[in-house]
Amino acid sequence: MTAQLTRLLRRRQRDAGMTTAEYAVGIMAACTFALVLLGVVKSGAVRSALAGIVQSALALAG
Repeated sequence: MTAQLTRLLRRRQRDAGMTTAEYAVGIMAACTFALVLLGVVKSGAVRSALAGIVQSALALAG
């Protein structure tokens, strides 16, 4: 083997466990974003704005 290939193989072995940690951080970030978005959508102002948009869309279609 060449020296460059040996270095690449060693570096790959050191990073073997990193993907699991990266997935865990990504999942936690996605869950946090979903909770924040859920809180915003459940607020009264956003709910009434969304209802107004749906009602106006239905009035245009009907």
